[in-house]
Amino acid sequence: MCGIVGLFAKTEKPQAHLGLHLSQMLDSMADRGPDSAGVALYTDEKVDTLKITVQLDGPSSIDTLDDVNAVHYRGDHGVLHVPLSKYDQVISSLARLNLRVVGTGHRMELFKGVGHPRDVAESFELASMVGTHGLGHTRMATESAVTIDGAHPFSTGLDLCLVHNGSLSNHASLRRRLAREGVHVKTENDSEVAAAYITWRLGQGLTLREALSRALDDLDGFFTFVVGTEAGFGVLRDPISCKPAVMAETDDLIAFASEYRALAGLPGIEQAKVWEPEPAQVYFWERAA
Repeated sequence: MCGIVGLFAKTEKPQAHLGLHLSQMLDSMADRGPDSAGVALYTDEKVDTLKITVQLDGPSSIDTLDDVNAVHYRGDHGVLHVPLSKYDQVISSLARLNLRVVGTGHRMELFKGVGHPRDVAESFELASMVGTHGLGHTRMATESAVTIDGAHPFSTGLDLCLVHNGSLSNHASLRRRLAREGVHVKTENDSEVAAAYITWRLGQGLTLREALSRALDDLDGFFTFVVGTEAGFGVLRDPISCKPAVMAETDDLIAFASEYRALAGLPGIEQAKVWEPEPAQVYFWERAA
């Protein structure tokens, strides 16, 4: 049992408080996942660099890196702003330093940690963050250890991440299939396999809507996914849909949560359209270009 949440700002109005809303939603889902938590937030910055989010063993570990334009710190994570032409060199340097890259993108910043979701959110000062959309996860470890490796979101491509509630029964065979295609999964977590599968399908030229539709044919098990991209986010439930999910839409935002109580504090929720996402149906929203 885990908790997942997501927010998409349809207008500029919710953007200034997006991190605060996500922080409160994560806290409300803590009893569904008290072991670890994480969040991916997409900023509205127009940058030509890539942002590489790294889990640090100390701030000084990246102070001497070359080819980095700027760094800002949140908790034990650092977000490096790197020119596109220097990306490979910086990734190699981080590997030599044995530092964990948790996410990369033009707009995405990704933070995750072990502990109560409220404490994790506070450690990253999530409530102060501004963005256009984001998603989060609270984890109850059932099949693997309580470590950062098992914490969500999982990012397997630029500006792409996934949070998952459920269990995939064919993740081992799918992992082998992806490896034959040159797509390698770093952890033993079945949710990272799902994220890698979506990345692989996108690499074949599919849209996110098409990739999620193909997942219904290729993924076995029980799952509810929320997937973030640079442009927006998508929601998918398996055909049986035994994992809880609820959505809400107002004039200003789209919200997703495992349970309604995570939505109850959102602005305008009293007038929102509220519904349960249908089984085996893809939902997807994009920002205006």
